[in-house]
Amino acid sequence: MDLEVKGVAASPTSQTQPFSGRKKPLQQGWTSGPWAIQNAYPPVVPRLDLGSLVDSDDEDDYSYIPLSTAHIYFNPPNSSSTLGWVPSCQIPYTQHHLKELDQDIIPENLPAPSSKYKLKYQQYNTEMKEGYKQYSQRNSEKTKSNVPHPESPEIKIDDKCVQGKESSVDGLTTLDRKALLQQGFAESPCNAQHSTRKSNAEVVAAEKKKQTVAEQVLVDYLSRAVISDPEQNLTLEKQESTCILPDSKVAPLRFRKRTLHETKIKTQSTLTENVLSHKVQFDGRIITRNGRDACRELIGFFFTHDQSLTIYEYRQFGKNRTNVLPFIHKSIYSHQCGRRKGKQYQVGDFYTGATLTFLSSDHPGLPESIKKNTLLRVRITNIDQMVLDSLKTASVEPDDDIICQEANDSLVLKAIQDVLKEKLHKRGVRILTGLGKYFQQLDKEGDGLLHKSDFKQALKVFHFEISEKDFESLWYILNGNDNDKVDYGEFKRAIIGEMNEYRKSFVRKAFMKLDFNKTGFVSVIDISKCYCAKKHPQVASGHSTEEDIKSSFLETLRESCGKSDEVSYGEFEDYYEGLSIGMENDEDFVNILRTPWGI
Repeated sequence: MDLEVKGVAASPTSQTQPFSGRKKPLQQGWTSGPWAIQNAYPPVVPRLDLGSLVDSDDEDDYSYIPLSTAHIYFNPPNSSSTLGWVPSCQIPYTQHHLKELDQDIIPENLPAPSSKYKLKYQQYNTEMKEGYKQYSQRNSEKTKSNVPHPESPEIKIDDKCVQGKESSVDGLTTLDRKALLQQGFAESPCNAQHSTRKSNAEVVAAEKKKQTVAEQVLVDYLSRAVISDPEQNLTLEKQESTCILPDSKVAPLRFRKRTLHETKIKTQSTLTENVLSHKVQFDGRIITRNGRDACRELIGFFFTHDQSLTIYEYRQFGKNRTNVLPFIHKSIYSHQCGRRKGKQYQVGDFYTGATLTFLSSDHPGLPESIKKNTLLRVRITNIDQMVLDSLKTASVEPDDDIICQEANDSLVLKAIQDVLKEKLHKRGVRILTGLGKYFQQLDKEGDGLLHKSDFKQALKVFHFEISEKDFESLWYILNGNDNDKVDYGEFKRAIIGEMNEYRKSFVRKAFMKLDFNKTGFVSVIDISKCYCAKKHPQVASGHSTEEDIKSSFLETLRESCGKSDEVSYGEFEDYYEGLSIGMENDEDFVNILRTPWGI
């Protein structure tokens, strides 16, 4: 009977048979007989030498350590078998040996880590710190929201936005310095060839868009004038009655379906393409803090033959699908506020930067977000200057008295803005965003209107020193409707000023790239994904990392937002409005938007 002990077959004689068929002698320390008894030395097991493991940079450099120089450590197993593993000298296990086993053995000949792994570790360390910082901020915000604050919002914003005592000699806070880091993109303009190519493509797309809208306007109003004119029914019915018998079974023309080619006459009210060609075309945008409405693409037309105007909205769905719909129907309109209130629009009222005002109640087809406000304000962003100059030569001379009054109003506003200019120097982001948040907290009804006392309180909180005489002049200019409330957006633009339309066009482009769903809000996560600081001068020179520049931007942007996880269009615009204050060159400001956002 054969027995099997621990995987080794044994004969009844319990003797191990020698290996047969072996031509070469065994290695030193091993014999071909009953080797487990004749020679009890175990096989040589060298310790793993970590020094021979090299980085990927030196993969071809293999190092070899002779076996004779390696230290051998071998511990006997706890169990015995037929082939026993017995060391030559059995040394009892002492407490000293147990301590050595417990200790971590760190080789002394480990190579130094390469620069690639150092950079990866640094990035990992930075991401972990930033994640923990964001987590701590969210927890602190939740804690603050649960704890009631007895102080008023006025005091809270005052302490947050006017902090400057802990800053250095220049009077700038840490938030101001982090915001000013964004101006570094002006020193690293993007590729000129790529920028020119992209600008040319945008110009071609804009011209194609304008041509599409102009063709749609001609089709709409020429068709309405010829087909829908009620005079054609009367005239054709008279002609029809002379040639058709009373007992005829032919239905009258007014009950028949008529198309353009069936029209036989030309009425007095019929418009022609030649008449509609005497027009001036302009681009416009809606002045609002609602991001969805502010990014609407509007194209308007002013017709000189009857002093009427119309505004169309251009919509694009995907890459190939477009739609052109009337936003303001063709009619004769008048100014609804300001020095020219009640006066009809003329050619001289149209120029880049002009504001057109309409009553929302007169246009029931407007979106609900726009109809909430009493007035609809449309800012002209671009206009065909050559056509405008040719039409002005044949237009009526404007009223000199109104022009003189508007010039005086501009001087008053300019004087107030010059007084506050030094206060806003290099602090525009913090003060403008703080002022916007403060006005939103005071606007309990949500209509964007505040009382006179609210504006005085805001000027006091933010330390804007304006004399009582200048404030009364300012209030008289803004309160054109003789109401006790004024739109706080108009007030802020009056005392601080605003970017030109060229700069604002790039702000809208950047926001529209982020807000691809056209909701008017962008999450901070999406902003972090799209923001690229690779071309910042401090990153290129090695003084800062991309994460440092990005975290500085996100921190200052969160401070300007009412919510910590999303940014509205108004808050996004206020942020770059503050950066624009200290920059004289338009192209430098455009680089601040074009380089990190890739527009």
